[in-house]
Amino acid sequence: MPSFFSSPGARSRARVGALLLSLLVAGAAQAADLSVGFMPGPYRDAFTKGIEPLLKKQGYTIKYVEFSQGVQPNDAVERGQIDANIFQHTLYLNATNKQQGFDLVPIVHVPTPPMGLYSQRHKTLAAVPDGATVTLPADPVNAARALNLLAALGWVQLKPGVSPLSVSERDIASNPKRLKLVPLDAAQAPRSLADADLAAVQGNFAVASGLKLTEALKLEDMTLPYVNVVAVKRSNENAQFAKDLVLAYQSPDFQRVFQSNPAWAGYRLPDYFSK
Repeated sequence: MPSFFSSPGARSRARVGALLLSLLVAGAAQAADLSVGFMPGPYRDAFTKGIEPLLKKQGYTIKYVEFSQGVQPNDAVERGQIDANIFQHTLYLNATNKQQGFDLVPIVHVPTPPMGLYSQRHKTLAAVPDGATVTLPADPVNAARALNLLAALGWVQLKPGVSPLSVSERDIASNPKRLKLVPLDAAQAPRSLADADLAAVQGNFAVASGLKLTEALKLEDMTLPYVNVVAVKRSNENAQFAKDLVLAYQSPDFQRVFQSNPAWAGYRLPDYFSK
């Protein structure tokens, strides 16, 4: 039996078929709406300036959806109300999946501002007195980050063998600086600077409130589990929009946009960024 590609006519039909298929794909892409959820913070700004222009070239129309509480963006993805969200690290995502019965997955890391210690009362760490009041996030995952920051300064000592990813106040072996630790909702941390000596502020809330990462008295040495991600439903992990989001973030174009903006100095960059 002769091959379909054995004659000029067959080859011509194949080229026409391929062209029609490409036009159909292009038309589908031009009609594609992509809804993305955000919490207050820097991730929408980076998406708007660095990612949306790349996706628009592929025919996507972006719909931005803002949320005010941490579980809401994940609930919206789970219910199919939005396609993806960008606001959380994998530890928080995994914890929410377990607690809420969601089935969301991370598809790519994004540039992330680290947690830092900030103060309106003190200009240096050396000026912070014994007995200082320190506010820190109440949720266990981010409380652990704050305690690790304090432990790195020698202001608290943690019990031996405690995982740095799951440490809590119960794991404090000693508090030589006699710090008064005050847990509160993470979003309230910047406001607490008016009343506390120090506040451990998550990077997204710091940026959203106008704090500069470069003005923190100390920034955490952010490890990979705390670098934020784009999250989608597991059933959409291999969807075309998910693949296009990954390629956009990993593109040299986005890296140039991000690294050329002085407002984003101090961010922890994903490992795929050119060093």
